[in-house]
Amino acid sequence: MVAYKMIVSLNTVPVGKTCSVENLNFVGEKRRRMLDLGLIKDTEIEVLHKSPFGDPVAYFFKGTIIALRKEDAEQILVR
Repeated sequence: MVAYKMIVSLNTVPVGKTCSVENLNFVGEKRRRMLDLGLIKDTEIEVLHKSPFGDPVAYFFKGTIIALRKEDAEQILVR
């Protein structure tokens, strides 16, 4: 289930919500790495857990859990 109809940064999605990738604002190696992880358009992402200080945040997608820092999550646009 997708939680948002408008496009926002992944870092703004609250814990427990699910969203879907719309676009990546990365370039170069960082973009390739995110694509290799499976962050492509329409990939569903569930926000699982924030660390005690709020960074990084654990996300579940494509059968795995990945922790992303805020500066990376800001570059992932979701709906």
